[in-house]
Amino acid sequence: MFSVDVLADNGPERIRYWVSRGLSGYRLFTVGSTMTTQSTWLDDPRSFPSWRTAEELGIPVCLQVREAGLGMVKMLVEKFPKVNVIIDHLMGAEADDGPPYAKAAFLFELVKYPNVNLKLTSNSARAAKKGKATPETYFGKVVGEFGSSRIAWGSNYPASTGTLKEILDESKAALAFLPAKDQEQILRKTAQRLYPALAD
Repeated sequence: MFSVDVLADNGPERIRYWVSRGLSGYRLFTVGSTMTTQSTWLDDPRSFPSWRTAEELGIPVCLQVREAGLGMVKMLVEKFPKVNVIIDHLMGAEADDGPPYAKAAFLFELVKYPNVNLKLTSNSARAAKKGKATPETYFGKVVGEFGSSRIAWGSNYPASTGTLKEILDESKAALAFLPAKDQEQILRKTAQRLYPALAD
């Protein structure tokens, strides 16, 4: 997990060093359980050389970001269209309002960027069962808009409660309504596309 200071201070050299030792992608944490307010440094120009290095080396960048960071995300995916960007936890979108999921409308603004991928986690599976939401209607919309080939499952273990098996079973149950090929794509194949080392 990198911050802007790490990326700005010889970022490209650091990335190349770690790639030579097996790094296959990096994650930028800008908000979450330990940082409740959306940081504003994500689009800091000092980080651009590191983004160009990710583009050059073909490694993905995972972003933990919320709705307040949407503008920064759009700018980055437009500026670096060859970088596979992975949006963690479906951007923390709330789904409890139910169909047509107006609260999550900002997430679907990213559909038009082909280099944007989503990470569906245990947090997402739990959000899809709150209020008027159901996994069938919420994930049905997410898959319908983005396609399963742009969605990868991630456990969020050990940050999420439950054992790894319990978390996996919970996510599998939430996706069980999908055709088997879409389930396999989300649970395995998309991650292998984004991180080819996983397929070795």
